[in-house]
Amino acid sequence: MASADLRDELLCSICLSTFKDPAILRCGHNFCRVCIGRVLDTQDKSGVYSCPECREEFQVRPSLMRNINLHNVAERFLITQREQEEITRIFCTYCVDSPVPAVRSCLHCEASLCDKHLRAHSKSPEHVLSDPSTSLERRKCSVHRKILEYYCTEDAACICVSCSLAGEHRGHQVEMLDEASVRKKKKLRNVLQKMNTKRKETEERVRSLEESWRKAQEKAAGEAERVTALCTDIRRRVDDLEKKVLSEISRQEKEESLSLSALIHQLEIKKDELSRKMRHIEELCNMTDPLTVLQEPDTGDLCDPEEEGGGEDTGGHDKQPHDGDDLDVAVISHTLHTLCDVVTGIRSGIYVASPADILLDVTTAANNLLISDDLKTATGTQEKQKRPETAERFQYYQVMSRRGFTSGRHYWDLEISRSGDWIVGMCYPSIERRGQQSVIGYNNKSWGLWRYNNQYSVIHGSKEIRLPDKIPSDRVRICLDYEAGQLSFYELCDPIRHLHTFTVSVSDPLHAALYVYKGSIKILGRSN
Repeated sequence: MASADLRDELLCSICLSTFKDPAILRCGHNFCRVCIGRVLDTQDKSGVYSCPECREEFQVRPSLMRNINLHNVAERFLITQREQEEITRIFCTYCVDSPVPAVRSCLHCEASLCDKHLRAHSKSPEHVLSDPSTSLERRKCSVHRKILEYYCTEDAACICVSCSLAGEHRGHQVEMLDEASVRKKKKLRNVLQKMNTKRKETEERVRSLEESWRKAQEKAAGEAERVTALCTDIRRRVDDLEKKVLSEISRQEKEESLSLSALIHQLEIKKDELSRKMRHIEELCNMTDPLTVLQEPDTGDLCDPEEEGGGEDTGGHDKQPHDGDDLDVAVISHTLHTLCDVVTGIRSGIYVASPADILLDVTTAANNLLISDDLKTATGTQEKQKRPETAERFQYYQVMSRRGFTSGRHYWDLEISRSGDWIVGMCYPSIERRGQQSVIGYNNKSWGLWRYNNQYSVIHGSKEIRLPDKIPSDRVRICLDYEAGQLSFYELCDPIRHLHTFTVSVSDPLHAALYVYKGSIKILGRSN
């Protein structure tokens, strides 16, 4: 491939310059990391990400993977190009009329020569020729103005013959420049090999971190998509439930309205009949003719037959009308109760519900640890308990759960006293029960969140990682994803705060484990 063609292949299509720290997109196109970063920053505002070269679109901001091979090629090309440019800028000292590129330089004459002047140049030994160079002064001794021919191994300096025979380097061990150069190149090659090994290790580490970054982005995108779908489903189900409940309320209201309207109509008729009879009786009372008053039927005949205990039921006093409180609230409440199913679905979609049957195993509890009757609370004590010493029992302030987890995703919450020293976490059932190596985190069979002297750390295999912040809350959460091999610790505050995640290759059942030197720890149930 010609130099010009190679230069074109090494150009960033954004800045039109040779690649600097090139990064590759998933579509296969390369750009300077800074250039493509600026383009993606502008695309952040619209939320639509695409490759500037092929316009392929991405759902989330693409991760920038460093193209190490292309980076090395671009660097070597630039170095070669600079060297060639430097050579081509050196012209023959004697071609005054028109510049002619030099092919050699004479150290004795301190001049550069083209082909023509080189043929006519002196062939005497003192006229030492070299590749074209603009720094001929560097090849002569600054004291004696003679060509540097030797290397003083004691002073690590290039010297001339006069320096060696009569100068400040007289009597020193010296070498010819070629010999010293070969020896130094050998050392440099050893250094280069070590640096190359370190560079490869660094490149591998970069690739590993970039892969982790890519997986983290993919996981975040997947979680965002899952949460969006979950919330969309929740809104749909709640909207459907609202429509169903409102429809039921409307139906009952219409039925109640029709019933009350009929009763009101009957009572209006009865009221008119009573008014008519009342007027007739008042007229009788106002009459002066006794014969007319007496010839009228008895006043009892003028009253409503139901009031006398006779006749059919026409809505009299013994049947009271509705008071408007006959909506079937039980049906409405039952329909609304399906919200519990929605909430249960939310909890299942976010994480498996915390197991209600996490109970402490007294047979493993150390004799300086009190265990509550409900097997949910462990308290450190200096008063030795009288439990039998068995192979299963811990020696120091420690207990583990009855249940072990062999699959699935689980979490549970703990309430911890604000003072005291403690460790909470998980362990394999094969953990030691005696000695320092039995404490949670002080072995390869357990992982823990540790509070000691008001400092917080996570610990595994006796390796401690200090947490930067304190935990002001008295509640923490432990999450286990068995298949993913992830054990995570959270502080239960608003919002919940992630503390640390261990990634392990899980092979055996995992049990909850508590270490309580001072204070107490309580495993919380769903209702807490």
